[in-house]
Amino acid sequence: MNYPFWNIPYLGSGWVIGIIAIFHVMISQFAVGGGLYLPMAERKALKEGREDWLKQLQVHSKFFLTITGVYGTVSGVGIWFAIGLTHPEATSTLIHNFVFGWAMEWAFFLVELATAAVYYYTWGKIDRKLHLTVGWVYAGASAATLIIINGILTFMLAPGDTWLSVAGTGKEASVFWHAFFNPTYWPSLFMRTAVCLALAGIWALITSSMIDGDEKPALKTTIVQWSVKWPMASFVIMPFAMIWYLFMVPSSQRALLTLGIDTIGQGTFSTVTRIVLVVIITSATIVGVAYQLGYKNPRDFNLGTAISILLLALMATGAGEYSREMLRKPFVVGQWMYSNGVRVRGPVRSVETYNRDGYLKDSMWVWGGDAATTSSYSRGEAIFRGECSSCHTMDGYRPVRQLLAGRDQQNITNFVKMLHDHKPDSPYIKYMPPMVGSDQDITDLANYLNYQVNPPGAAQQTVTRN
Repeated sequence: MNYPFWNIPYLGSGWVIGIIAIFHVMISQFAVGGGLYLPMAERKALKEGREDWLKQLQVHSKFFLTITGVYGTVSGVGIWFAIGLTHPEATSTLIHNFVFGWAMEWAFFLVELATAAVYYYTWGKIDRKLHLTVGWVYAGASAATLIIINGILTFMLAPGDTWLSVAGTGKEASVFWHAFFNPTYWPSLFMRTAVCLALAGIWALITSSMIDGDEKPALKTTIVQWSVKWPMASFVIMPFAMIWYLFMVPSSQRALLTLGIDTIGQGTFSTVTRIVLVVIITSATIVGVAYQLGYKNPRDFNLGTAISILLLALMATGAGEYSREMLRKPFVVGQWMYSNGVRVRGPVRSVETYNRDGYLKDSMWVWGGDAATTSSYSRGEAIFRGECSSCHTMDGYRPVRQLLAGRDQQNITNFVKMLHDHKPDSPYIKYMPPMVGSDQDITDLANYLNYQVNPPGAAQQTVTRN
């Protein structure tokens, strides 16, 4: 509890991360796939003597530099800002465990920025073979960033038994590579690589769609058809990578998906199942539209169609990232840290210590400065913001006021106690972390929630205050 609360009304702080992350992933994975697309296309043009291709690739490289170098960089900084405020404990864990991994990623990122700029600004100014070499250097650096980031992202879902055995002991750095090459590392890398290849072709369709098909029919036909092949190839790889990935996901988390699949005929979908189906349907639609309107009719392929495909890709990317986040529930770091920053075990900020000492014992954020003398309402609000607001808002996303509507004070207190007990038969145990704290914390949170659900002016409920 050494951090301020970041209160985002209605939307919730988690969706701030999500919105930024979806756009960033769309661009960062284009940076990797597009980094391979450009030198491969340039090599093809040089080999076939296609000067028209080289001129078009110069146009595309400017577009590529602008999107990845400006919007990709800014959104990346935005993610760091958002996660630092929303999940300070989880962010601290990632930094402390992967400090050298982050350092390597940032070094490769600097190479990316430099070579992307050099690649664009040296068209026709340096030897063509040297220019192609610059493109390959960029491709290698961008692939390296994917290789490193993938290890850190997959760690959050499945840190692995070796890391979990030393978590909280101060010896985590000794098993760096076990955490990095965690159970889901390789399938995730293959899956993300397939997505990168698909996005390379999809973004390239934006610039190639603006070629005048009547004035340059051969150029537009060949480039559009070549670009369409990238998402088509990815769609062949993706199902196998996804099956492999889901097979390696911890069984406790995979149950969130299989529940919906097993009961699909009875209409009991889990959220994860719905989102995975969205990914599959939108991906298939992208390939179908790109093939029918792009590959078969390249001269008539226009910007509106290209943007439509890009928006479908944005939908698939958003659904994919959302499903990855949902698979982690109720954790932010699998089996180690709950989504509200509470550790599963350990000597500090864990379920055991909070239940023993109280959630607000060391908090600097209780109004009045002293948890012992602050009102029950204020303590309850501080507990709500610390334990609940990473996933819930009062009236917007996952609205607590609506979810608890119709319950009286005793019912709400019983509900909070059930979350605190966190028994195996609880219907919320797979999705929600336990409510931690002392008996007084349970009372304070229940009082605060009751006041929000049953305000004195609207009902005859009262709030216990000290």
